[in-house]
Amino acid sequence: MLLCIDCGNTNTVFSIWDGQQFLGTWRTSTEWQRTADQYYVWLSTLMRISNLDVAIDDVIISSTVPRVVFNLRVLCDRYWNTRPLVVGKPDCLLPVAPRVDAGTQIGPDRLVNTAGAYERHGGNLVVVDFGTATTFDVVDDDGAYVGGVIAPGVNLSLEALHQAAAALPHVDVTKPQQVIGTNTVACMQSGIFWGYVGLVRGICERIRIERGRDMPIIGTGGLAPLFATGDVLFDKVEDDLTMHGLTIIHRYNKDNT
Repeated sequence: MLLCIDCGNTNTVFSIWDGQQFLGTWRTSTEWQRTADQYYVWLSTLMRISNLDVAIDDVIISSTVPRVVFNLRVLCDRYWNTRPLVVGKPDCLLPVAPRVDAGTQIGPDRLVNTAGAYERHGGNLVVVDFGTATTFDVVDDDGAYVGGVIAPGVNLSLEALHQAAAALPHVDVTKPQQVIGTNTVACMQSGIFWGYVGLVRGICERIRIERGRDMPIIGTGGLAPLFATGDVLFDKVEDDLTMHGLTIIHRYNKDNT
């Protein structure tokens, strides 16, 4: 059994892969202070509630928050007697090396999304990931990550708007019934929703023009299904793309080490 851990700036996701399918997926807030023991109590309790009695053999981690990796390593060593693969570290091989400026540090989540998208959809595509940041990852014909775009995330933009303007409230991200809002909340929801629809469409179109070719757009992340309802933004929405990418990278390392 493979435990896949995707640690983002806001949430950390744990999924158990049996080689054919994910048996369970659980999410918690990302906190670097959380100890290995706390992780284990939380995860083992949820596994028991899900009637999932399995032994973890291997672990692979993708983390955009370096400070949490130490306690995750301790978790793997103490409770499963295994040394995890950590995406982005020298001992974790990638199916295809990225082609970017020398010395560039690429977010592990972007490398994982690239691997997952290439395995499912082939090359020459763009992955749009709605996370703490909204990222655009360009995947070349051979599956290499060749660059992309980073924009503020949807919830981050809403929070900044609320903090910078005292009169503006917190609002939920939702698709408004019409573009022109007739109250403050509706105006904010329209600005965020349709603003990001325009952002995604505009950036993807510029990427296609710059690359000189048509490119499928793959949406992922928690808000991707919502924004897919606003316009024809994506050719496909994948809710487990990052986790799938982790299984691909783990399998590649098993086959080549």
